[in-house]
Amino acid sequence: MIGSRTLRSAWARPPLARATNPRKQYFYTANGFRPRPALGTLPTGRRKATNEAGEDETGHIDTKPNEGIFFFDNVFPLKLQWLNLIPYLNPDKFLATSLQKVNQPGLALADTSSIIKRALPDQMPLKVLEVLPRLREGGAFVKFSHDGAITAQELENTLKEYMKEKPITPWFNPLRTVRAFLVQGKPWIEDLYRVPCARIRVEFMPTTPESSAAELTQETLYSLFRRYGKISEIIPQPSDSKVLPKFAYVDYTRIRFATMAKNCMHGFTVPTEEGGGKAGTLLRLSYESKRKKGWFWDWISNHPRIVLPILVALLTATSVTVFDPIRTFFIRMHITHGLHLEDQALYRYIKSQLSRGYDIIRFRKQSENDDNLRIIWEDRHEAIQQLQTWLIETADTFIVVQGPRGAGKKELVMDQALKDRPNKLIIDCKKVQEARGDSNTIAAAADQVGYKPVFSWMNSISSMVDLAAMGTIGTKTGFSETLDSQLAKIWSNTTAALKQIALAPRKNDDKDMNMSDDEWLEAHPDARPVVIIDNFLHKSNEGAVNMVYDKLGEWAATLTTQNIAHVIFLTTDVSFSKSLGKALPDRVFRQIALSDCTPEVAKKLVINQITRDSEDDEEESKVTESRMRSDLDELDGVIQVLGGRLTDLEFLARRIKAGESPGKAVRQIIEQSASEILKMYLLDVDVANRKWTPQQAWYLVRELAANETLRYNELLLNDIFKDGEVVLQTLEQAELISISSQNGRPYGIKPGKPVFQAAFEYLTEDEVLKARLDLAILTQLIGIENKNVDKYELELKTLGEYPGTPSELKPRIKWCLDKAAASHAKVEKYETQAGRFKKILAEKF
Repeated sequence: MIGSRTLRSAWARPPLARATNPRKQYFYTANGFRPRPALGTLPTGRRKATNEAGEDETGHIDTKPNEGIFFFDNVFPLKLQWLNLIPYLNPDKFLATSLQKVNQPGLALADTSSIIKRALPDQMPLKVLEVLPRLREGGAFVKFSHDGAITAQELENTLKEYMKEKPITPWFNPLRTVRAFLVQGKPWIEDLYRVPCARIRVEFMPTTPESSAAELTQETLYSLFRRYGKISEIIPQPSDSKVLPKFAYVDYTRIRFATMAKNCMHGFTVPTEEGGGKAGTLLRLSYESKRKKGWFWDWISNHPRIVLPILVALLTATSVTVFDPIRTFFIRMHITHGLHLEDQALYRYIKSQLSRGYDIIRFRKQSENDDNLRIIWEDRHEAIQQLQTWLIETADTFIVVQGPRGAGKKELVMDQALKDRPNKLIIDCKKVQEARGDSNTIAAAADQVGYKPVFSWMNSISSMVDLAAMGTIGTKTGFSETLDSQLAKIWSNTTAALKQIALAPRKNDDKDMNMSDDEWLEAHPDARPVVIIDNFLHKSNEGAVNMVYDKLGEWAATLTTQNIAHVIFLTTDVSFSKSLGKALPDRVFRQIALSDCTPEVAKKLVINQITRDSEDDEEESKVTESRMRSDLDELDGVIQVLGGRLTDLEFLARRIKAGESPGKAVRQIIEQSASEILKMYLLDVDVANRKWTPQQAWYLVRELAANETLRYNELLLNDIFKDGEVVLQTLEQAELISISSQNGRPYGIKPGKPVFQAAFEYLTEDEVLKARLDLAILTQLIGIENKNVDKYELELKTLGEYPGTPSELKPRIKWCLDKAAASHAKVEKYETQAGRFKKILAEKF
């Protein structure tokens, strides 16, 4: 290490320059020049260790009379502070070894010993005692002794003249030469990690504890520090500052000027004649960074109005340029099944070969399902053909397939009409609607279209950032995005992927290659992919869900109007036109309404499923044959009660297979349906979360049990249906009832499922249940009439306060009296009926 050797040891290997000029060295004394030992040879002949902590690690360099210190600048590269951050590395030793390797005679000098040896002329009357390198400050201290006949200032002037005539330029800084100045103060040699900078803090200290320090003027500071380099500014301490000790800032134009000044002037005492006060003023110097540590983060935190918008812009640009193409690719693969292993021909072939041993079982089951479905599709052949015809037309409009649950809407579209279409995208609104919270809703929507990567959790974090921004700058940054904007991104990327798929068949050698993309898409409707939106308007009575459906409708309108894709909606809601009409108000919806199967088809479906099962076993077929005739005779009446709902017919067939007679199976289905009605609509109803009351639901059940169809407008006149339209629409969504429309207006109310008609009748046959629920209706009606009586009595009291009872008020008084009497009569009537119901409840279980 340079700091642990004397110059003699550093020069132990004779360089070529020294070998070619073996002249004697002299130093000046009172008797003239005389030979002196080699530079760096101590009087005792011992090596004296030196380091960056001063002599004996005291932090100072002790000088005796006739001794002085030079500080040489530009000895080391200045920007080597990062070496101190490397673990287990001694930067002094590493730097010395590295620099000596490049120290060649033909190059500029590199290590400390060589530079100082060149800088000191042979004729200078001084003796080098030791060298203390300053790696962090890019220089080195040289302690020397001299004869009393010459002063240190004279040696400094001689050294400057010599270095001016023969400048030394190190290899690492060829634009600046080595400089040397006499140290006038008492330098502090520390090995703390303090990075030099161009600003010096000059503190004014008293020379003794009893004395006081003078605050130096800018002129005095300039005269003291200008010799070390160009000064850009001298900043005195503010006059109102109470910080002690007093100080001033001296800003140099270069860092090396500041390091020279700090090492030469630290500990210098300004005498009285130069403005240092009565007892003089001691200068204490330290580096002061113009920018404190962490200034970058401080600036960011103090300028959120600038930083946050820039951050949002950078994140947006990153998302658009990096993630959006990736997401569009994954959406395209999701639609075309490019990454689905089960859709590859090789996978299907291997799977078919491995499962050949199960062909008989698989064929039998598949044949049974195929036969069942074939019966249904034959009945709906016209609807299938109509749907396929619309998909090859150029008209940009919606296609809506509406029907009750269990009517086979999805099977008709996917398995029949779109059986041979290659590119299909299915979006299940039910999964999106049932997701709780914005993050889960975003993740569910992204999963439906294959949108990935999706950072749904970022929505919560960005909301917190926006909340913090509101507290700091008073406005939102726009960093957080609403559910609406996040869904818009997903639909936008899906639109781009669908358009790429639609344009994929286009070739450069086509005859219509001169067409624009929009014109080509309009002329080739068969190339457009198909988007199927399943469970549309599923539980659409919630505000946030309605927003999702509205955005889906707007997105679907964009796809159809721009001829990017065909859109098919599958819904059970008969009022779908209200939602879709917002997206395409000037277009006509093409609609296919699926109803329940006819009795003939329903009977054929059940018989086919029963007879297929009897072929599995001969013994079972005998049993089936023995009771087949009686079952078939009974089946006609059962079908009339059960209706043509596919799910109910399959349930009936499974029960008959299990050994039950058709009559018993239907009774089980009716009882199960009645239990579901009780649980969902009548008994366990949370009124706070539902828009209907048990009394309203029971009234519909009771009236539909007596009449297959109710008049819609007549029902709205009933006293317990004051908010009737909202209640009826909600109950239709819950599938308790179905509303029939004619000429665009509702006119009739029927049970939600055909089997519900029998279930309603079954419920009304229970006298205790009927008495309990009828009593609840009467109690509500009595409350309504009592409120009417109170209202009329209050008005009569107000009218009676007029003096003399004006003749003009007499008709109004008579009207109030008649109304009060009529309401009271109703109350008496209801109470009489309620008494009978209470008696039933008290006598029967």
